[in-house]
Amino acid sequence: MNSQFFPDPFVKLQKNNIHLEPLSLVHEEGLQQACKDGELWNLRITSTPHYSQVNHYIQTALETRKRFAFAVINSEKKQVIGTTSYHDILPDVQRLEIGYTWYAKSVQKTSVNTICKLLLLEYAFEHLQAKTVGWRTDIFNLKSQRAIERLGAKKDGIIRGDALRKDGTIRDTVMYSVVAGEWLNIKEHLIGLLERRY
Repeated sequence: MNSQFFPDPFVKLQKNNIHLEPLSLVHEEGLQQACKDGELWNLRITSTPHYSQVNHYIQTALETRKRFAFAVINSEKKQVIGTTSYHDILPDVQRLEIGYTWYAKSVQKTSVNTICKLLLLEYAFEHLQAKTVGWRTDIFNLKSQRAIERLGAKKDGIIRGDALRKDGTIRDTVMYSVVAGEWLNIKEHLIGLLERRY
């Protein structure tokens, strides 16, 4: 893979009390606790594993080509509160997606997701020089769709019969994207959202 369109293996992104660092087995116990906060594995429309499968989840993330996973950490509390990834990294067209994102229930509906997306989009567009950043989500994950749309991403369409859920059912996938020419306006929008929260 073209290393120029792939995150630095030692990258750390930070804003306010949230920082992202490359996911590793060091984060296993913290991610287990994040899973238990809200029993997130019971949600069939997310990628959250059962807390007993976090080791396998991390190993899979590290071994999957075209994916770069982060631990999401509250730096004040020194607490792992979730994870997110770049995935489907395509150097030839300078496109990547943001996904495999989940957070402990106690930090959902806070500024955490907005901060993470701002950091990931900023790094993708301003450091990696991405032309397109995408998202995909389950057609029944209305909460995720609202969150992506709140960022300012455009809905590209729906892929029918696209993937298996954890329970073995087949899902339709809703696709979204932001292109480089939209980034500066979206950046100001996200900064504005955060300023209203603080």
